[in-house]
Formats: sequence, structure tokens, C-alpha cells
Amino acid sequence: MWLPLLGLILGVAFGLLSDIQIPQVYSNYLSIAILAALDSLFGGVRASLQQVYDDKIFITGFFFNIVLAIGLAFLGVHLGLDLYLAAIFAFGVRLFQNIAIIRRILLANWTEKSKNPEANSGNERK
Repeated sequence: MWLPLLGLILGVAFGLLSDIQIPQVYSNYLSIAILAALDSLFGGVRASLQQVYDDKIFITGFFFNIVLAIGLAFLGVHLGLDLYLAAIFAFGVRLFQNIAIIRRILLANWTEKSKNPEANSGNERK
């Protein structure tokens, strides 16, 4: 649990301390790639909470979603269409669905623990 948190902290610190500028031309591609990555990340959290997580599915889905989103944006630019909006809509809807399901699972777990604190504390009487 601490390793992803450490990676997140190091990544944010590196981003804030570095002076890397993304050209305006690539801003649509980067925003869609980040949205696709967040969709995969929250999908992985959801699968983990539902105890159906699989590393292969997560890794392949992570990279496939990013490549698909960037490909749609690239194709849209060359066709003169705003296809990146389709990717934003699709990944945005999935992202909010995953967050809602994660919230429900966590709320159900919290409610269950608050109803029966003795059974979940590990201090059961024998």
C-alpha cells in the first residue's frame, strides 16, 4: 500500500519541481492519456475491492486505453473531427462509474464494521 503512495508523492514532487513544458499542440493528447490512465487506475481499485483483480488485465488495459485514446485523438485531428471528445466522454463516464462503485463498496464495508466492531477488531472472546 505504501509503494504506490510513495510513487505518487515522488511523481507530484518531480512534476512541481521540474520546468518541463508540454507544447500546446500535445495538450489534447496528454489530457486524454491522463483520463484513460485514471480510468484504468480506478478500475483496478474497483477490481481489487471486489477481489477480482488480475495484474495482466490491469497492465494490458492500462496501456490499451491510453493508446486507444491517443489514437482516437490523432485520427480526429487528421480527419478534422473532434474525436477526442468521444474518448473524453467514454472514459469520463467509466471513471465516474468506477468511483461510484468504489464509494458504495467502501461505504458497505464501513457500515458492516460499525455494526459489528467486536468481530472485526480481532479481539474476539474464545
